[in-house]
Amino acid sequence: MFSKVLVANRGEIAVRVMRACEELGVRTVAVYSDADKHAGHVRYADEAYNVGPARAADSYLDHEAVLEAARKAGADAIHPGYGFLAENAAFAQKVEESEVTWVGPASDAMERLGEKTKARKVMSEAGVPIVPGTTDPVESPEEVHQFGEEYGYPIAIKAEGGGGGRGMKIVHEPDAAEEKLQSAKREGEAYFDNPSVYLERYLEKPRHIEVQILADRHGNVRHLGERDCSLQRRHQKVIEEGPSPALTDDLREKIGEAARRGADAANYYNAGTFEFLVEEEERGDGDLLGSDASFYFLEVNTRIQVEHTVSEEITGIDIVKWQLRVAAGDELDFAQDDVEIDGHAIEYRINAENPANEFAPATGGAFETYDPPGGIGVRLDDAIRQGDDLVTDYDSMVAKLIVHGSDREECLARSERALREYTIEGFHTIIPFHRLMISDEAFRAGTHTTKYLDNELDRSRIEAAVDRWGPGESSSGDEDEEVTEREFTVEVNGKRFQVSLEERGAPAIEVPSGGGGGGRSRPDAATGGDGGAAAAADGAQVTAEMQGTILSVDVSEGDEVAAGDVVCVLEAMKMENDVVTEAGGTVSQVLVSEGDSVDMGDVLVVVE
Repeated sequence: MFSKVLVANRGEIAVRVMRACEELGVRTVAVYSDADKHAGHVRYADEAYNVGPARAADSYLDHEAVLEAARKAGADAIHPGYGFLAENAAFAQKVEESEVTWVGPASDAMERLGEKTKARKVMSEAGVPIVPGTTDPVESPEEVHQFGEEYGYPIAIKAEGGGGGRGMKIVHEPDAAEEKLQSAKREGEAYFDNPSVYLERYLEKPRHIEVQILADRHGNVRHLGERDCSLQRRHQKVIEEGPSPALTDDLREKIGEAARRGADAANYYNAGTFEFLVEEEERGDGDLLGSDASFYFLEVNTRIQVEHTVSEEITGIDIVKWQLRVAAGDELDFAQDDVEIDGHAIEYRINAENPANEFAPATGGAFETYDPPGGIGVRLDDAIRQGDDLVTDYDSMVAKLIVHGSDREECLARSERALREYTIEGFHTIIPFHRLMISDEAFRAGTHTTKYLDNELDRSRIEAAVDRWGPGESSSGDEDEEVTEREFTVEVNGKRFQVSLEERGAPAIEVPSGGGGGGRSRPDAATGGDGGAAAAADGAQVTAEMQGTILSVDVSEGDEVAAGDVVCVLEAMKMENDVVTEAGGTVSQVLVSEGDSVDMGDVLVVVE
């Protein structure tokens, strides 16, 4: 086993990996950006190293900075968690070529399965059903038109390196092909450094079923049952559960064996997830999808998943420990028949978002109150404590609540109790949404599909839930506090040291939250600044609705625009957002450029 593991990630998944290391007697190393100087994963690790400014591309995604931190720390392995570098085959190869061990699948398997067209070829050759589509990249709108003529609309244009709905655009009619194609290519380039895209027939109302895989370097492949991830919003999962309430035992066995067959064909080892879509139209008797239902391979996630916790709860198998053991060369010590499903588990993603405002992510705040639930069958994966600042530079998930019960009914009842106990104040979270869903008829019956939240759920019910169960009023601090705690962070040769000092009768010090800005910073466009930007002229101001990075600017000064026209594209929380003007007229000022970082309320364009 390793002596020291560097966890190339942040937040709850970094702490999750560190806990597994601790139980195995392995020391841990954290890396952090300027924004995460006071983060929970930094506090938890045995030692920590700064890898750059807040912008992920300059810190958590910086290959050389992460490898240098591993060298400084003397780490003998790197665990990537999920996101960031977890599915980056080029980084995995660099680690493999170094003296450090990569905790994950081989880089060639990551490359083969990470690009969706190559993965589809591998699965097709292994006899795993795939959605009708292309196995070669698509370059022109004409190819989209030809595919539509053969298979019909709608069509999904997908980025080869994509996942979780990022880099995917849906074409409902031929006239939209060119716009959607360019948008998908742009997202693929921005998020995955790969503009290549392919086509699939778009399934209108599928179930999203995924199978957890563990495999070692000795040829042993095991699956740990399936998870149902059908409750999604804009292709982003919000609640995951296992086993699926919609599958018969026969269909469950077919999908599990297909995943094992695919992993074997790809020479895959370590942890991974094989994702499938099951067509809603093929329902059998009652609420269950019959054994003859059509299921199709979707993609392979060549890493640990956010929702791996569900599989751990229903099998009792610590997947992260096995990732470390497999990387160290150990052989799986259990057979497929030894894997038994015990009860039911549901994971609730606790995101800092306002469900009543289209799930808009919080742009700032602090955990003024953080009081998570406990008790039998309740698990919390987090990296926060009361008083922490909310870091908004990355994604909006702050914790995961996982509930286990003897069956789905007990799991739902226990979930209701746990969510009621869970208190977070200081900003909005989606806890009220979760409390609504566990009383929702479609979710309780297990008949929901991936389209349920976007197309069927009444939005007024979400607004009512937030009004009823949303966060309380922000509390103010006690100005007469006699003891002031001051925390100092010192870096020596890039390594982090933390010093705490308590002073009686001293005034409190305002500590700025976060750290370095993301992307290219710019002055306040509305007022001007050191960079010399002109003040916004009188007119209709198009402002940023959230913090993010400008992906593209689609207008120039002097252009005529109509109400509803897109003036630029803003990337925020891993999603591409069209910024539109509410008024028509002539563009008098364009105050941003591609790559600029903007804050909520910044003026982007002025229309007169």
